[in-house]
Amino acid sequence: MRKLINIYTGLLAAVFLTGVSVTAGTVAREGADSDSVATAQKVEIPESSIADEVIWIVGDEPILKSDVEMMRLQGEAEGIKWRGNPDCAIPEQLAVQKLFLHQAELDSIEVSESEVARAIDEQINRWIQVAGSREKLEEYRKSSISQMRQELHDEFKNSQLINLMKKQLVADITVTPADVRRYFHDLPEDSLPLVPTEVEVEIITKQPKIEQEEINRVKDDLRAYTERVMSGETTFATLARLYSEDPGTARQGGEMDYVGRGYLDPAFANVAFNLTDPKKISKIVESEFGYHIIQLIDKRGDKIKVRHILRKPKVSDAAIQEMTHRLDSLADEIRGGKYTFEEAATFVSDDKDTRNNNGVMSYISAEGRTSRFRMQDLPTEVAREVEKLKVGEVSNAFEMLNSQGKTVCALIKLKSRTDAHRATITEDYQVMKNVVLEKERDKFLHDWVVDKIKKTYVRMSDRYKNCDFEYEGWVR
Repeated sequence: MRKLINIYTGLLAAVFLTGVSVTAGTVAREGADSDSVATAQKVEIPESSIADEVIWIVGDEPILKSDVEMMRLQGEAEGIKWRGNPDCAIPEQLAVQKLFLHQAELDSIEVSESEVARAIDEQINRWIQVAGSREKLEEYRKSSISQMRQELHDEFKNSQLINLMKKQLVADITVTPADVRRYFHDLPEDSLPLVPTEVEVEIITKQPKIEQEEINRVKDDLRAYTERVMSGETTFATLARLYSEDPGTARQGGEMDYVGRGYLDPAFANVAFNLTDPKKISKIVESEFGYHIIQLIDKRGDKIKVRHILRKPKVSDAAIQEMTHRLDSLADEIRGGKYTFEEAATFVSDDKDTRNNNGVMSYISAEGRTSRFRMQDLPTEVAREVEKLKVGEVSNAFEMLNSQGKTVCALIKLKSRTDAHRATITEDYQVMKNVVLEKERDKFLHDWVVDKIKKTYVRMSDRYKNCDFEYEGWVR
């Protein structure tokens, strides 16, 4: 079901292009439960505006035929195999999503706009990689990057709300070692979970020198923004939407949520927390992300709410080539035994997250922080180099973006590789535990949906009433 939700994410944008006009009113329902999403609903579609068909109603939410068709087309493009008849499976999945969204509303679950924006930008960046460039993507989709962000917003927000709702529902479910052993005791070997290839990687990064002329250009732009706002020509928020290079806040006019000092870059925090007048704009401040100007919105206790504009100076090709050459020379010295990779990472690397750990990369997985990466969890540029290496080998220098979105040059060493294999209880207990835990969670969520259906008003076109649904209770 998670895959189906991901498929639907972003598809509703096309609904806005169909010109559909559907009005939801009220329909009388006999014997409605007090816990229903809606106890009285009606759908009214004026003859003059019929451009689509309401095929289901779940609570007070309609499901349109166009919703189903778009999900079907996307599934075909993705090669998705539906459970049973797609004409039945797709509207059912849309209906289930509406149940989770309604519960999220009841439980006051929220996602921040910055989280939504970050997820949208990650999706758009993946599309750009596939298309080859921003320009090619815009040409293919026949819309600008800004329009794509707007079109994707609601569905990405809903997807995150659904995921948070599910996590809350299953938060207290646990399994014991005895549960794990019992589940796998009688399974044939070819039914045991396949553990994918995992690697451990050490990294050295160096940021190429940015020319002073480029830094001055960015600062001049920020000074010009300040002058335009202070003269009344435009607003700070407008300029942030147009020019800020912080994907998490630009769409909101540069606005950040209330945040404490400890969550901000120290240099940024020092300036932001000293602002007192919302009508003024800060001096230019340099952080690890680039250069900012900041405007105060509000202070609340030990938290602050500001908007900002971020600009990132661009690294020249010449600077990248020079740093690549220096790192290639360092790699030769490491291979020659002059230094170990770990020594070089500790004393040379700019990567503050790894240099105090001999360069070992790590990330936060579902089980906590780990240094063992599946290939798909590595940054794309790093994974590409890992594929070329044997354990203990050092790569040639390559270019990549770091976690702050800055261009850096890097070397990596493949520390270890564990090839794909069938899980064993002694070596892969956590993997096997996760399989059992996931099954228990899926069962709980299935039962929750069935119970929720009983308490929710559902109406569907007659042609769906003979469907073989995954969840019982839709047809009454």
